[in-house]
Amino acid sequence: MSRADLVLAGCRQALTCRGPVPKRKEALSDIGLLENAWIASLAGALVFVGSEADFKREVRLADKAEVIDCRDLVVLPGLVDSHTHLPFAGTREEEFSLRLKGWSYQQLAAGGLGILTTVKATRAAGQEEILGLCLERLDRMLLNGATTVEAKSGYGLNLKDELKQLEVLKRAAASHPVDIVPTFMGAHEVPPEFKERRQEYITLLLEEVLPAVQKKRLAEFFDVFCERGVFSPAETQRLAEAAKAAGLGIKVHADEFTDLGGAGLAVDLGARSAEHLIAVSEEGIGRLASSATAAVLLPGVSFFLRLERRAPARSLIERGAAVALASDFNPGSSHVSSMLFVLRLGVFTLRLGLEEALNACTANAAYAVGREKRVGRIEPGLQADLLLCDIPNYVFLAYEPDRNPIRHVVKNGRIVVRDGRRV
Repeated sequence: MSRADLVLAGCRQALTCRGPVPKRKEALSDIGLLENAWIASLAGALVFVGSEADFKREVRLADKAEVIDCRDLVVLPGLVDSHTHLPFAGTREEEFSLRLKGWSYQQLAAGGLGILTTVKATRAAGQEEILGLCLERLDRMLLNGATTVEAKSGYGLNLKDELKQLEVLKRAAASHPVDIVPTFMGAHEVPPEFKERRQEYITLLLEEVLPAVQKKRLAEFFDVFCERGVFSPAETQRLAEAAKAAGLGIKVHADEFTDLGGAGLAVDLGARSAEHLIAVSEEGIGRLASSATAAVLLPGVSFFLRLERRAPARSLIERGAAVALASDFNPGSSHVSSMLFVLRLGVFTLRLGLEEALNACTANAAYAVGREKRVGRIEPGLQADLLLCDIPNYVFLAYEPDRNPIRHVVKNGRIVVRDGRRV
C-alpha cells in the first residue's frame, strides 16, 4: 500500500498524457483521458493515478495529508516551455512600433536594432536587476501553467555577461518553484565589437566562454542560431561539435527565416531539438521525422512578427516528427510568456488538434529538454506537477481562448498557486 500526502479526489477529468515519449503521429492525439480520477503524491512524486475504488484499496493518507475536492476541476500536467530567452534586461517597444509600420526583422537587425539592442541593455544591468526580472517573469509563467522552462543566455555575447545570465538562472532556480533548464547560447549573434572579426568571436566562444560555462556547471544545453547573416551551417557544426565534446546537449535555432538545411544539420549533430522551423524544407521535415530530434515550433513568432508564413506543423506531424510547442519568450520577436496562450496558438494558427497541442506542450515538450522521465505526464514515479482548471471539460482550454481557467498549480507535490494567486 502506498502513502500519500496530497490527494486530488474525484477529478472531473484527468489528462494524463501517459504513454511512450516522444509521441508521434496518431499517438500525439492520445491524452490518456480519465474520468472521475484520483491522483495522489508523496514527497513530490506521483504514487497513484486511477479510480476511487483502487485508490481506497491501494493508498493510505500520511499525517496532515491534504485532500482537494476536484469534482469540478480538470487536471493536466504542468506545461513545459522548452524554448525561452528568460534572462534579459530592457524592452524593445520602439522596434515593435517600427515593425507595425512595415519594417522587417532583418531590416531592424541591419539597422543595429534587434538582438543587439537587448545585448546592450543586458550588459548594462547587474545580476540583481536581471534576477528580479526573471523572478517576476517566472511568476507570470507559473500563473499561466508553466512548471518547467528552458532558458537561454545569448544577450551577453562575451565572457562576463554570458556567465552573468547563466548565474542568474542558477539563482532563480534555487529560489522559485518553476524548474529551469539552462542553455548556453553565446552563439545567438555576433556582437558589434567583433562585427568584422567573426572568426575571432567564434574562437572566443570555443576557447574562453564555453570552458568557463562548463567549469562552473552553468548549462545543460548549447544552442546556436543557424541563419543567414548569423551563423552558417559550417560555423554551427564547429560550435555544436565542440559543445557536444564538452558534455552539453545540443539545440539548434534552425530554418527560421531561410532554409539553410538547419533541420538536417541538427539531426546529423544528434541534437535534442531543432527549433523554429518556419522555413524548413520537405527534406528537413523528412530528416526530423526519421530521427530522435524534437521539432520545437514557436507559433508566437509568426503571431508577434505578423508573418504570413508559419511552421508546417501538419506536415511535420503527419510525417512522424516529434513535435513540441514553446513560447520563444524574448523582447523582440515573441514577447509571449504564457504557455496557455501558446497552446491556443498551436490550435488556432498551426491547426493542431487540441489533444495534439496538449501533448506538444507537455510530454513532447519535456522530451525536448531531456526531462521526459521527470515531468510532462501524470504517471506514478514522475514529479507531481499539476494544473487544476476550473472548466466543464478539457475542450474549454481552447474553446474559451481569452480566459485563464487555472485555479491551482501543484509543483513537486506542493500547492504553489491557490485560487489563482501565488502562495
